[in-house]
Amino acid sequence: MIESPIIELKNAIIRQADNIILTDVSLEIEKGEFVYIIGKVGSGKTSLMKTLYAELPIKEGGGSVAGFYLPIIKTKQVPFLRRKIGIVFQDFQLLTDRNVHDNLEFVLKATGWKSKKEIDNRIEEVLEKVKMGKKGYKMPHELSGGEQQRIVIARALLNSPDIILADEPTGNLDPETSDELAELLMDISKNGRTIVMATHQHDLLKKFPARTLECKDGKVIEISNPKTDEEIEIELD
Repeated sequence: MIESPIIELKNAIIRQADNIILTDVSLEIEKGEFVYIIGKVGSGKTSLMKTLYAELPIKEGGGSVAGFYLPIIKTKQVPFLRRKIGIVFQDFQLLTDRNVHDNLEFVLKATGWKSKKEIDNRIEEVLEKVKMGKKGYKMPHELSGGEQQRIVIARALLNSPDIILADEPTGNLDPETSDELAELLMDISKNGRTIVMATHQHDLLKKFPARTLECKDGKVIEISNPKTDEEIEIELD
C-alpha cells in the first residue's frame, strides 16, 4: 500500500485575518522527510507553519496534516492534531518559575499522563536524546540559549509526535550552536520523524543539505540550489 504524504496542501490560500499571505500553495511532505522553509522576514514562513498546526484556518483550497483534513477540522479536534506535532519556537517559551524537569512534567500531565514513574522515565529519555540528561534540575535562566533550545526540542519530542515544526529554532543563537541544533534535528528525522524547519540562516542549508521550499512573492516554490548568506550579501551590495 502506498503511504499518503504526512503533510499535503493543495491550492491553499493562507490568510492572516483578511490579508492574503500566500496563494496557490501546493506541497507534499512524506513521513520522515527533513524540509527547510526559507524566505525573507514577512514572506509567510510563520503563517505557513501556523496553518500546518491549525492556528490559521484554510478556507480556500485543501490540506491535510497527520490524517486531519484542515478545511473542516473542528476546534475540539485541534488538540488531537497537535499531539501528533511537536512545535519548536524561536523564543523557547519555557516556564521560568520551574526547573527543566518540571517544565516537561507540566506538558505530560497536561496531555493526560498520570503515572509518576512513566512521566519521570519519559523525561529522562527525551533529555538523553538531546544530550541534556544531567540538566533536569536546572532552572531555565541557568542555561545558555543553545541549552534552552535543546530543552524545547526535548519538550517537542515528549509525546512521540509524527512531525516536528521548528520555526526559526536557531534564530537567536551563535553559528556554532546553530550547527549543533540543525544536526540534532537532522538526526531526529533519520528515525522516521518528519521535520519542517523555517530558517533565515542559509549557511545551514549548505552544511546540512535537505529539500528546500521558499516563500517568495506570495508563493511557495521548491528550490534546488539555495544561496549562502555570503552570496546573498554580495547580491545586495
